[in-house]
Amino acid sequence: MSPIESNLQHVGACIDAAIAGLSHERQKPVTLVAVSKARSVAEVREAFAAGQRAFGENYVQEALAKIGATADLRPLGAIWHYIGPLQTNKARQVAQHFDWMHAIDRLKIAQALSGYRLGLPPLNVCLQINISGEASKSGVAPADAPTLAKQIAALPGLKFRGFMAIIENTPDEATQRTQFRMMQQLFDTVNRNGMAIDTLSMGMSNDYRVAIEEGANMVRVGSAIFGLRS
Repeated sequence: MSPIESNLQHVGACIDAAIAGLSHERQKPVTLVAVSKARSVAEVREAFAAGQRAFGENYVQEALAKIGATADLRPLGAIWHYIGPLQTNKARQVAQHFDWMHAIDRLKIAQALSGYRLGLPPLNVCLQINISGEASKSGVAPADAPTLAKQIAALPGLKFRGFMAIIENTPDEATQRTQFRMMQQLFDTVNRNGMAIDTLSMGMSNDYRVAIEEGANMVRVGSAIFGLRS
């Protein structure tokens, strides 16, 4: 068994254990997005052969080359998620080559993606929330999210799925849980107001188990699958 296959099995077992620890009414499937930025085509193929289907990329040019080199995997189920910040001049490439966009942080980006996606199946999109309030992080303030979510959901060519967040980089589990819980509360509030969103994308290699315990149903995991980057 290769290291990537072994790591995928371990992460999968941890995800299952986190779900099993929840009350029955809170248990739900969790999608694992393997963050393949700065990873080789060979590593993506190895993960795919081990059963992984969703891959996340942060850099447009690198991602397009990788998507092109693995084009044979798409009819077999490969799904590409764009999870990094995006400028409007790259919106066409993301809109036309990805299945998901997690990191919308302003209406202008959503409008650009919408215009370039027309004639294709809807692009699944999430609004990025700056839940920690850090100036260094992208995303909108939680208070602004409901209004912007409604504006994005009304655009053609897009399917608004929910929210994405990158919490504060801290080993303190109490802080992690607080910020994940705030995301879950925002998700619930918007759902109660009639938007029927279904995706809460949060949690990475160091905190995905805590994220699942606090409501995540999509996690973005890189180094725990592929190992540390050289």
